[in-house]
Amino acid sequence: MKAALALLLLALALPALADGNDRDHDRARLALERGEVLPLGDILDIAVADSDGRVIEVELERDDGRWIYELTLITSEGRLMELEIDGATGRILDRDFKHKDH
Repeated sequence: MKAALALLLLALALPALADGNDRDHDRARLALERGEVLPLGDILDIAVADSDGRVIEVELERDDGRWIYELTLITSEGRLMELEIDGATGRILDRDFKHKDH
């Protein structure tokens, strides 16, 4: 069940990973094949363990020579949170809560 969920999330995330561009998708896939980034399933586990939330969006970007996963989550309290996770190490680099506009 967990593997099926990870596969489904990967399928849903691929457009975000690729930013709508086949070349970006290929770069992300090659980075995974070369071992430059952790698999998305590992990153999702890290994000959920940190926030006790649900991932709703994933992007993978190259920033200053390293791969960064950018995730948007809904926490168990219903707050939107953005996480930046180092793609190679899985270390959380930044955590930011989005504030609701009233």
